Amino acid sequence: MTLTAEPQTRTPRRRPRRTVRSRIITGFGLLLIAAGLGLLGWFLWQYYGTNIVAKQAQADVKHDLLAQWEDGIDGDAVGLLRVDRFGKDYEVPIIKGFDAATLAKGVGMYKKGEKPGAVGNFVIAGHRVTHGEPFRDFLKLRKGDKVVVETRTHIYTYELENSGKSITVDFTTSWPLWPVPDKNWDNLPPTERKITLLTCSELFHTRNRQVAIGHLVDTLDKSKTAPPTGPLSGKKAQGHAKKVG
Repeated sequence: MTLTAEPQTRTPRRRPRRTVRSRIITGFGLLLIAAGLGLLGWFLWQYYGTNIVAKQAQADVKHDLLAQWEDGIDGDAVGLLRVDRFGKDYEVPIIKGFDAATLAKGVGMYKKGEKPGAVGNFVIAGHRVTHGEPFRDFLKLRKGDKVVVETRTHIYTYELENSGKSITVDFTTSWPLWPVPDKNWDNLPPTERKITLLTCSELFHTRNRQVAIGHLVDTLDKSKTAPPTGPLSGKKAQGHAKKVG
């Protein structure tokens, strides 16, 4: 007699049911990953993306400004800033205003301050980090450094009276914007032609501002003396300028 074994039926294994707790943990983990990627993307944009966009905007503003000067009219920008300490080829447009949009296109000028070369306080500000970083090397400034500001009609050379890291103030401090940039100012009318350079808010250091102050030492009237071609350093400007009393 032949015995035939009955085929064994395999009971399918059931997948363990996911508990509510495990689902919450998984969802929270995915949320953390998404948040981390978003934060990384934001950092990359701030440190690299804004610089690329801002540098292109600076180039566009500078191009338009020079074209307007060629036509004999003042441009939308106030002028061009040159600082040897920031590099021989450093040249950034100066634009009226301290708002975010302005500071993303160059160096901002305090609208209530004086114009370049005038008696009083000509105040400019720029980013040290992100948005083109025009003042990235601000802390490298030294007493005696030359700061050159070119307008359509003149080239003004200022000499710094302090280094870029010797004066640190809270962002609420107002005296750097005064007609005389001195916290002990007695409210008498200004008699000197000053320039004040400020760093605007940085990433993670929004309260601190560095301040550098200078005074006018040379003025070049472009209608009387043809300026040298290319970025004009402070030393070159001295050779072509008339002294200002």
